[in-house]
Amino acid sequence: MIHRFNRFSFSWWLLAGVLALFLGISLYAAPVKDAPPAQTGGKVPFTDSTGRTLELPAKITRVAPSGALAQMFLLAIAPDLLCAVSSAYSPAQAEFVPAYLMDLPVVGQFYGTANLNPEEIARIGPDVVIDIGEPKDSIAADMNAITASIAIPAIHITATLRSTPQAFRTLGKLLDREDQGERLAQFCEKALALAEDVVAKAGSNKKTILYCMGPGGLNVLAAHTFHTEILDWIAANKAVVNNPAARGSGNESNLEQILLWNPEVIIFGADSVYDTAGTDPTWRQLRAIQSNSYYEVPQGPYNWMGGPPSINRYLGMLWLGKILYPQNARYDLYTETAEYYRLFYGYELSRERFDRLIAKSVQTGSR
Repeated sequence: MIHRFNRFSFSWWLLAGVLALFLGISLYAAPVKDAPPAQTGGKVPFTDSTGRTLELPAKITRVAPSGALAQMFLLAIAPDLLCAVSSAYSPAQAEFVPAYLMDLPVVGQFYGTANLNPEEIARIGPDVVIDIGEPKDSIAADMNAITASIAIPAIHITATLRSTPQAFRTLGKLLDREDQGERLAQFCEKALALAEDVVAKAGSNKKTILYCMGPGGLNVLAAHTFHTEILDWIAANKAVVNNPAARGSGNESNLEQILLWNPEVIIFGADSVYDTAGTDPTWRQLRAIQSNSYYEVPQGPYNWMGGPPSINRYLGMLWLGKILYPQNARYDLYTETAEYYRLFYGYELSRERFDRLIAKSVQTGSR
């Protein structure tokens, strides 16, 4: 009896299987609603910010960045998809990033130092190379050149200070990380709104400021460059020069010129002269030093003011608002910073660690 039942069952399933093949359905797959149309070879078209349309894998699992800015975005939204980095993380940065990223192969970057290694990228075999940031005039040709040289699609997603939220949403859809992309986008929008409120309340009474860098503190980030976008917006950057440098190291200056500018506030880059400016006779002539209105830019894992000028600037604008206009900046800096570290680095920032991060970045008179 059992034997006859099994034969009948087998015959029924065989018939059902033939019908399923004929009708093009599966007995085991759950029905999918609103599924995208099937793509030949598992590819889907993607139009990047340059207007170029390329065929990308429907499911992207391995990504290489074209440079430091792209690496920072990808660290925030999909660190598990990174199969290479443009530059190695330093031991100091290791605290804030997943350990496995420290061992990824380094492939260089297309812009800046321009040391991209296409042969190494081709050997690693990512699904796509992603460039993110402010586009160069030659961006379409540049991406085409990378694509042609390694036979792997290279795309560009534009991300300026104000378009970064949309960039994260685009990346979220592309990399199947829509929830994380939305969380990151909303944080950036909130930070922008908080900074805009501070700037609006300051009105025409913006503090004058200088950003001094380098071993002697004599390099300044000149006004009206990509690197001073938030500095020029939130404060009145006194470093107005004839030929502002487009590089992150800024323009060379001298103490005589800095004394002429004599800003209300000075921020020093890390490893500059913050520690000695307060006792140096020449620096002591500046009103910013005399009034203890000088600070060192927080750093970890990146410089908050923009080294490189990417998503770290959202922390920089909140910090600047707090030190320049504390009466207008009603948000709690630790709360916002801890949320940023949780979202962008997956790092739980304790109050004690935060205090160490900003030990040189708050009112010096309270040291």
